[in-house]
Amino acid sequence: MRTFQFPLALLLASVPAAAGAQEAGADAKASSATSDVKTTQSEAKPAADAKKNSDSTPWIKRYRPTRNMVELGIYGGILLPAQDHELYNPTQAWQPYKRIAPDIGLRVGYYPLSFFGLEIEGGVAPTKVADGSGAVLGMFRGYGILQLPYRIAPFALFGAGLMGTSGLGKDVDPTLHFGGGVKFYVNRLLALRLDVRDNLTGQYRVDAGRTNHLEVLLGLSLTLGRKKDAPVQEKDSDGDGYLDSKDDCPTTPGVAPRGCPIVAEPDSDGDGFLDSVDACPQEPGIAPDGCPEKDRDGDGFLDSKDKCPDEPGVAPDGCPIPDKDGDKILDPDDKCVELPETANGYQDADGCPDEVPKKVQKFSGVIEGIYFDVDKDTIKSASRAKLDAAVKVLQEFPDVGVEISGHTDSDGDRDHNIDLSRRRADAVKKYLADKGVDAGRMTTRGAGPDEPIADNATKAGKAKNRRIEFKLR
Repeated sequence: MRTFQFPLALLLASVPAAAGAQEAGADAKASSATSDVKTTQSEAKPAADAKKNSDSTPWIKRYRPTRNMVELGIYGGILLPAQDHELYNPTQAWQPYKRIAPDIGLRVGYYPLSFFGLEIEGGVAPTKVADGSGAVLGMFRGYGILQLPYRIAPFALFGAGLMGTSGLGKDVDPTLHFGGGVKFYVNRLLALRLDVRDNLTGQYRVDAGRTNHLEVLLGLSLTLGRKKDAPVQEKDSDGDGYLDSKDDCPTTPGVAPRGCPIVAEPDSDGDGFLDSVDACPQEPGIAPDGCPEKDRDGDGFLDSKDKCPDEPGVAPDGCPIPDKDGDKILDPDDKCVELPETANGYQDADGCPDEVPKKVQKFSGVIEGIYFDVDKDTIKSASRAKLDAAVKVLQEFPDVGVEISGHTDSDGDRDHNIDLSRRRADAVKKYLADKGVDAGRMTTRGAGPDEPIADNATKAGKAKNRRIEFKLR
């Protein structure tokens, strides 16, 4: 017989101290009241009716386990037999079992306390060994179980048993058995259950070694001998006929409508609004609700001083800076307050309508006369006249910004063409910058073959698609 040493890591260390109190029944109703309060109790709802309506059990305590309860159950799941097991007869050759086996069985449990019980189980797991022949693993075990005494009850268990096989000769080994899980008590008769277990048995060819047979189980239990849940009686601590849940002064006898003594109404913040009608009883306020004056748009101007209380604004009146012509250029920066800006890429920051000068228009769109060496970003000398003309126009109109985009035909690899078109656009930008045009006025983009203006199926179309474009911005 092999000997084992096993950790007790999964055993629950505590059970709610209130479990015993839950077994003992409901609290008794307190009964005390002053004579002056009794003269006003005819105005309150009768205490007897309130008590009758208060008998209820919270959901988490409904159908919870009780003392001396019996559970009869069935389970099914999977067993993961250890691959280094010692469940075999030494007269036969050792083989591993199939890694996953179905697992079914029966269990019975007795719970002397709502949070502690004793259970025994028996189950089988039909499987196969490595050579394909059939085998059946059997389990019998007993254990103690600790659980939280609620409708949803997490639990831990620990015990011992036996595990045997009929597949590699007949062999039975002792096991140490532990695990945990959760129960859900559906009603007074039925409970659902999920377990995760471990069975420690001897390890093949290891003295005093141990190995693990894991189980994941789903179960259905029938609960018998259950005590009836004692109804929860709501208290009336001060005996004034108002249950504590409806009583604003549960420890002081009072009168209608809130169960409090008749006292002068307080004004906690001293703003002249009694607390019962003050929407902000801890902050001094003003009419109509006793709250401090608001700043609805959060611009630092109180609503009474803010001419635009729903729009964040600036001094002096809390209104936004105006944009009379609606061109999104605010009036202080708009040279034409009554006329909207023409968004055409030319002097778009002054707020005035305008037209793009004809000289500039010549350098907007496809720029003819810019050539490059084949499959390179080297600008040919024949392009200088066109580029020098562009330099002259851009220097004459320093407010004009331009996007330079390179384009190719569809021949060759797309990624290569996009890179080539970007490098060509960068080469044009560098030429213009070297001639004195501010580089900050220019951006570049490589479109490759993605924006054709002609048919790439013809030689002439391809030639048109290989181009440089300027776009005002």
